[in-house]
Amino acid sequence: MSYIRYGEKEISHFKKNDSTLGNAIKQIGMITRNTEPDVFAALISSIISQQISTKSAITVKERLLDLVGKINPQNINAALAEDVQKCGMSMRKADYIKGIAREAVDGTVDFDNLSSLSDEEVIRELVKLKGVGEWTAEMLLIHSLERPDILSYKDLGIRRGMMKLYNLDELSKEDF
Repeated sequence: MSYIRYGEKEISHFKKNDSTLGNAIKQIGMITRNTEPDVFAALISSIISQQISTKSAITVKERLLDLVGKINPQNINAALAEDVQKCGMSMRKADYIKGIAREAVDGTVDFDNLSSLSDEEVIRELVKLKGVGEWTAEMLLIHSLERPDILSYKDLGIRRGMMKLYNLDELSKEDF
């Protein structure tokens, strides 16, 4: 299991520059978050997880693994969309997953090369894929490519957490 890497340098930076955040960090302590270095597999997991509970997403992913073996473009591309859908997802999600696999197999998106691109270039490449929006691309930058300077305004959980931490009724993108 791999985790997002950060340490005292990053924590000290936040504590020094924002006392409110610094106090929250002191209370919460170190957080470990899993990473998935395989960007393609991470993207498929992200599509599966959209708008369903974590427990449901785990079940669906396990069924997909049972169907295709390893989650890679070739295996998913070889499966029928109807069989992917029977793993417990909508046909729309199954079509997204099949489309992403097809784009990877035909080289439209080079998943192996994404790590060499800038954050903006990665987002531009990924949002070309049906079912992938800016938020999903940003989450892949964080949780798969381990880019340290990504903070997604489109992440409702982060916005709500910031609003609660700073006692805000609303949070504009500029203030964020």
